[in-house]
Amino acid sequence: MFSHLAAAALALATVTAAPAEATPGLVPAADREVVFTVDGTTTYGTLHLPAHHAGQRLRAALLLPGSGPTDRDGNQPSMSPNTLVQVADALGSDRVATLRFDKYGTGRTGLGAYRDHPETLDYPAFVRQAKAAYESLRDQPETNPHALAIVGHSEGAMTTLLLGSTVRPRPTGLALLQPQAIRLLDLVALQLHAQVAEATRQGQLTPEQQRTIDTAIDDAVPALREHRPVDTADLPPAIAQLFKAFQGQNSRFVLSDDAVYPPDTAAVLRPGTKVLLTCGTNDAQVPCATTDALTVALRRAHVGGPGRVPLPGVDHLLHDADHPDTPAPAALEALHRFAGRL
Repeated sequence: MFSHLAAAALALATVTAAPAEATPGLVPAADREVVFTVDGTTTYGTLHLPAHHAGQRLRAALLLPGSGPTDRDGNQPSMSPNTLVQVADALGSDRVATLRFDKYGTGRTGLGAYRDHPETLDYPAFVRQAKAAYESLRDQPETNPHALAIVGHSEGAMTTLLLGSTVRPRPTGLALLQPQAIRLLDLVALQLHAQVAEATRQGQLTPEQQRTIDTAIDDAVPALREHRPVDTADLPPAIAQLFKAFQGQNSRFVLSDDAVYPPDTAAVLRPGTKVLLTCGTNDAQVPCATTDALTVALRRAHVGGPGRVPLPGVDHLLHDADHPDTPAPAALEALHRFAGRL
């Protein structure tokens, strides 16, 4: 837990001078396991309830993780930034309940119904799972079904956009944290070109090698989309392995994710929906420029604010140089502004 829990305690003190546990009718903050089933898969999650009065119906937000094997807490086997735990804590300090869950391939949920045929798992399955999670949050006895929001990080932000126009009741707010804002393979190519350019700058590649690799990357993207074999002869081993993986067991997921263009999904959002879009100026995975088209689409959809909020010096995990393990103050401020509008 980080320092904003202290702020929540201070805010509680303005309501009553007595300790929370000694106040009649006041329910202390707590986490509760939530279980729901979708497409034959039992899915496990954590409902975080801030301190509240008995019988009170709380504002609530569904939290969606980024790409890869990212679990309900925002962690992967190789790293544990606790991104979604920290987002839940920040929103909890504003008296917003949250639900986060283990998506397919992570935590207690695992592959579920896809265990024996993981190659059939596609992006729409993850969207359906997130929709079921939203409905589970809606139906909790402590939540207000007319004050629901969805908060997604990275790929989860793209899922947030898709749910924003399809779930019922419509969410009052959407938070897109460092969102996947362009097609997946275009984003991958952008990231790879940046890595190759940096390797050239450091003298690991010659300019001629850089041009050859860049051309091979640009040829690989349409090949994947057209279901043609990718020529990996001119690619470094690590990049070649990535594109081979995209053609293997993960092919169905990759192509179904890549088929979504986030600015198009923004166009059908309900006018007036409160939308926060953050981008970190130190985010190498989702540079701020990749959110330009999405920002324009949101404006044309006549959604409400806060809108796009650049986060100076903040990386993809919402950290900055002074806060390598917790959300940067700029990220927390943006979340608190969003919560205040729900």
